[in-house]
This record gives sequence, structure tokens and C-alpha cells, in this order.
Amino acid sequence: MLKRLFDISLSGLGLIVSSPLWATIAIAIKLEDGGPIFYGQPRVGKDCKEFQSVKFRSMIQDSDAKWGVVPATERDPRITRVGRILRSTAMDELPQLWNIFRGDMSFVGPRPEWSELVKKFRVEIPGFDRRHAVTPGLTGIAQIYGHSELPRRQKLRYDLVYIKKQSFWLDLRIVFISFMVTFSGKWEDRSAKLPKLLGGRRAKKIRVAPEPKPPCEISVGRS
Repeated sequence: MLKRLFDISLSGLGLIVSSPLWATIAIAIKLEDGGPIFYGQPRVGKDCKEFQSVKFRSMIQDSDAKWGVVPATERDPRITRVGRILRSTAMDELPQLWNIFRGDMSFVGPRPEWSELVKKFRVEIPGFDRRHAVTPGLTGIAQIYGHSELPRRQKLRYDLVYIKKQSFWLDLRIVFISFMVTFSGKWEDRSAKLPKLLGGRRAKKIRVAPEPKPPCEISVGRS
């Protein structure tokens, strides 16, 4: 209950405070290539419920059709000039404040995966669906201790650590660290964020052996 109250309050405030930025970002995206402002994709949330995740578009038009849905890499040619700024500061994620306000997402939790990738990962990675026991998040342990190119098995270990140790105070700590990363513009760094912010201390290696669990069915959520 406290977590949901925190999500509603902070996302509502964020939507109001960031509204001038939305207009600025929308104009910048349009001026660069004239393409769509937003990018939507079906993601899998709690209990495998599917919902539509929305972000500011940071890649060239029709990049999914040309290259497929694959994680961004360093100096990725698909990313636009405006997109590089948005991604380094996580400003492309601002529309997901609405997903949080609606209850599709939380501020902290495992990052929601594309529904097609979930089908692939649940075959390749035993116990992958255990991450769907909680509401997915805008940020999480995997994001501050890891990076976008981290293997999915390692990301799952971080997700399971969060599920096991989750608390309101842990959420506050992760949100605070995430704000620090945003202000430093380090989200696109291909290295752990937390050790750098704490003076270079290395993060402890996390070892969690996921237990197999029958996959839940992906169901269509709110659009």
C-alpha cells in the first residue's frame, strides 16, 4: 500500500513538473526527422499481464522493421542525435510516468520486457517468469549495478535479489541513486552506475540460482 501511494504521488508530481519538458522534447524530435514523437511497445508486467509501454522515440523511424527489436549498443547507428541526449539522461522514459500512475509499472522493480522476448527468454532461462511476481519498474537493481548489455541471466539474478529483499526503504535508495545517474547523464554508460557514484567501490557479485517455475500465460492488459 505504501509503495503504491508513493508511486501515485511521485508520478503525479512528475507528470506536472515535467510537462514543459514534454513540449520541448516533442518539438526537438519533430524538428530532427519529422517522425513520430512517441514509441509504444507491448511489455509484460506483473502476473504476465501485457500492457503498452510508451517512451519518447529515440531511434530512427521504423528501426524495428529494419533491424528487429534488439538492445541498443554503444554508438548505435539507430539512435538519433536528440535520442542520444534523451537516453543518457533517461528523459525518453518520461511518458512511463503515466504507466506508473495507472499502475502498469512502479518506480522500482524488474524492467518490463517486450512480450516477444519474454517468450524467448522463458525457454532459454529456467525460472525467468519469477520476475513477473512483482510490478515491473522504471528502474531497479539491475539498472544501477548493471547496464543495458548485461546478459539476461545476470539481470534475472539482480531482479530476484530485489524481489527477495524489496522494502520501501530499498525503493527510496534506488530512486535516489537513479536521480543521481540522471543528473550526471550516465545512463548510457556500458558499466555499473553505482560503484562510480560511490567513489569507485566495486559491487558485490550476486549469486542467485533461480528455481524453475511453470510459465504464466501472457494476457492482454490495458491499452
